[in-house]
Amino acid sequence: MADGPPHPESSNRPRSDLLLVLRKFLTNARTVATVAPSSRALSRAILRGIDWANTKTVVELGAGTGPITAQLAKVVPPHVRVVINEYLPEFCAALRHKFPAMDVVEGDARRLTEMLAGRGFTQVDYVLSGLPLTHFVPADRDAVIDQAGRLLAPGGEFRQLTTAPWLYRGLYRRYFREVSFRLVVWNLPPGGVYYCRGWIPPEERAAR
Repeated sequence: MADGPPHPESSNRPRSDLLLVLRKFLTNARTVATVAPSSRALSRAILRGIDWANTKTVVELGAGTGPITAQLAKVVPPHVRVVINEYLPEFCAALRHKFPAMDVVEGDARRLTEMLAGRGFTQVDYVLSGLPLTHFVPADRDAVIDQAGRLLAPGGEFRQLTTAPWLYRGLYRRYFREVSFRLVVWNLPPGGVYYCRGWIPPEERAAR
């Protein structure tokens, strides 16, 4: 059976997402540090190589209008629990509308441990971050990354999107023993993903 014409709402969604992100960027660049949602290529890159067979829990931080969430929804196996976190109420409303089966949590990522404990999680396998962490003051960035690090299961990964390729590799090496980077040119602007393993606790960082 041939596909019919796209539903008006779904065909207009990429444009409406772009306008929503742009408006939030113009009014609150500290919270939304990009002028457009992440591309499909960048969203797929942050999921590349996830060991789904041995994964129980995935957390997405700073989901925005859901470009990564959309890719997650396509590939996540039924046995994997997924928590989608977003701070801005308008973005949360958009996420719940588009992904009614996903667990979307509105809240501050600086309270990540509390947020997950309320859902019965004390350990996660992957943290996928779209947060503009390099725009955070150091204490807030420490709070997010260190909570994520403590929550990671052995062998777990913290993955961070960026639109500044290679620039912040040294920053993430401050928090993790192993940091690699994959460039994604098909994004506006070109970006990439930091893949981070082996969280370094604050007391150990202070002793360096």
